[in-house]
Parts: sequence; C-alpha cells; structure tokens
Amino acid sequence: MPRLEVDIDYLSDQLKGLLKIPSPTGFTDSITHAVVDELVRLGVEPEVTRRGAIRAKLKGKAKDPSRALIAHLDTLGAQVKLLKPNGRLEVVPIGSWSARFAEGARVTIFTEQGAYRGSILPLKASGHTYADEVDTQPTGWPYVEVRVDALVRDVADLQRLGFHVGDVVAIDTQAEFLDNGFIVSRHLDDKAGVAILLATLKAVVESGERLPVDTWFVLSIAEEVGVGAAAVLPHDVAAMVTIDNGTTAPGQASDEFGVTIAMADQTGPFDYHLTHELIRLARDNDIRHQRDVFRYYRSDSASAIEAGADVRTALATFGVDASHGYERIHMHALRSLAELMTAYVTSPVEIKRDAKALGSIEGFPHQPTAPAEPDIEPAEELSPRE
Repeated sequence: MPRLEVDIDYLSDQLKGLLKIPSPTGFTDSITHAVVDELVRLGVEPEVTRRGAIRAKLKGKAKDPSRALIAHLDTLGAQVKLLKPNGRLEVVPIGSWSARFAEGARVTIFTEQGAYRGSILPLKASGHTYADEVDTQPTGWPYVEVRVDALVRDVADLQRLGFHVGDVVAIDTQAEFLDNGFIVSRHLDDKAGVAILLATLKAVVESGERLPVDTWFVLSIAEEVGVGAAAVLPHDVAAMVTIDNGTTAPGQASDEFGVTIAMADQTGPFDYHLTHELIRLARDNDIRHQRDVFRYYRSDSASAIEAGADVRTALATFGVDASHGYERIHMHALRSLAELMTAYVTSPVEIKRDAKALGSIEGFPHQPTAPAEPDIEPAEELSPRE
C-alpha cells in the first residue's frame, strides 16, 4: 500500500478544538460527543460505551489478527474536597500531578447549578501581607485553594450558589500555537494523541485503501486514573499501539522532534516484536525516532495488560517537556508520529499466528539470541600490544 498523506493542518485544527473542551477524568461527556461527531463526519460509525469511551472499526482485507490504536480523552484536573469557612474551596487532584503547577491556574468549577470561574492560589497569596512567607510556605495540595469569582465570603455563600463537595474543577489550557512549530499548553497529554489518531484515521479513510486487517481506533476516558484501555479494548485485538506523551527531561532520550518509541515503563517492557516493528517502520519510512525508558509512567497499555488482556502492546510518543505541568511539544513530533501510525496500520501483519488466541507453537516468533558479529579483526591477526 502506498504511503498515505497526513493532513497536518487538520491535525493542528483538531488539537486546537480539543484543547478548548474541558475533560478531566470523570467529566468527559462533552469531549465524547465532540469526537463522535467528528468520526461521523469522517464517515466512520463509532461505538460508545456506557461511560463514554469510543471505538470505531475500519474493516480490513482480513478480520484477524486485528489491530488497535488508542489515545485517551481525559485529562488531569481537580475536585472539591471541602467548602472552607473563608468562602474558598479545598481541592484534591484528579490524576497524578503536582500542586506546584496548579498555583496561579485559571479554572472552571462545574456545579449542579452551572459553571463558575476561579483561580487556584496558595494559601498565602499576597506578598504585601505575607512578605517572604509567600516563598517559604510548603508546596502541595493542602496548601492551595480555589478562589471563586463570585461574591462568597463563607460556607453559606458557597452553598447558596450551589457548590458541593465533589464538584469537578477543570484547569485552563492556556494554549499557544507558535509560528516556529512549538505548542505550549496544559493537557497536551493526551489531546495531542487524540488529534494524531484522528489525523491517521482521516488519512486512511480519504485514501480509499482497505487496510490489511480489521483496525480499531479507540479512545479511552479514564487513563489518568489508571483504567484506560481495560474498559474499552475489543477482546479480539491482537496488537495495540498506545499514542501518548514521552517525557522529555534530563536523563531521558525523549525529544520534542521525531517519534519517541518507549521500550519500557514502570510496568515493565513493552512487547518486543511490536515495538521493533515500529522501529523498523520508522527506519523504512525515514521517520526520525529515538528510544526511551520511562521510570514513573504508565499508559493505556498497562491497564490492558493488568486487566488480563492477551494483547501485544507498544507505546509510541510525542516528546513533551514538563509533562503533567505546563507542557510543550513541537509539531514535528506530532507529524512524525501520525506518519508512523499510518505506516503501521497499512503494513502487513508480521506474526500471522496472532490470529489465534491459542494454538500450537507453530509460527510463534523468535527473539534474536545469536552472538553478534565482531567489528574488529580476529585476535590472532592483530599485532600484539607492546
């Protein structure tokens, strides 16, 4: 199958639109509706689970061994823990992120009576009042609070306006798309992955080509709290590639340019054969790539394996600087990853035995174990060292 053309303007436009839709874990209905509408517009008929996860299948030339690409719709956020006597809100995080990145954030609080705007501030927010204590106070969720942009001075005022424990707090993205290709925003994890998945699907649909095998495009809604693919992955999928962020930081090989292919995360190594298939496809298609290992990271792949799915998994990422903070990526990585995903879904299946969930050893793959060829002359032909 010829290499498909990825519409980069479409990818960028989708990302801009997705970033405008609040979707903390547990509050994803709006983004589910938006993405389903886009899938239908592309000519695909999606399925939606009870809680709002999405999957859409493109039928291939063969049914099995089917494949899946997955990204997640949910983001980090917060939730009201307590209505405070001073008329402010104590909050706890949704997902794993530091209150250091919450300080100063503009937010929307969703109550049963409607949405309110506000800011997350440290308990000692006024330099004119607290002087150096503004800098010396601890960092953490017990040391921040939400100031609501309404006339509230106590708990009674909050209750009168309809605030309750458990209300969801969405963090503003503050997205900027720069002319030099950099994108700075909260929640690029994983809305950039969703945009890549949609751009890949669009490229396939518009090509009119039929894929080698049935291929699922899956969107989970609770990855940030560790559930993810476990609740939505079709049982007959043999191989799943997760699209998510790579952790660009000192000591990591991830990069904001090209594709970062994860070899392992905190749950262990990814599938050897599927991971190396992605590496080979990147080489064959001249797609810049690097490999990395993530110590403090889990993804939709982990949730599927931990739930007992017998599926090969891999993780292909776009490098994100300051992940789970105020994140930055470059369009080069998004384009590269979309190109790799189109190459993957259009490539022939390498392990045909995967069409059967159980079977004999026949056709089961081998991992390379032969000795490496030396790149120096045999020792007896070398001049003795003096």
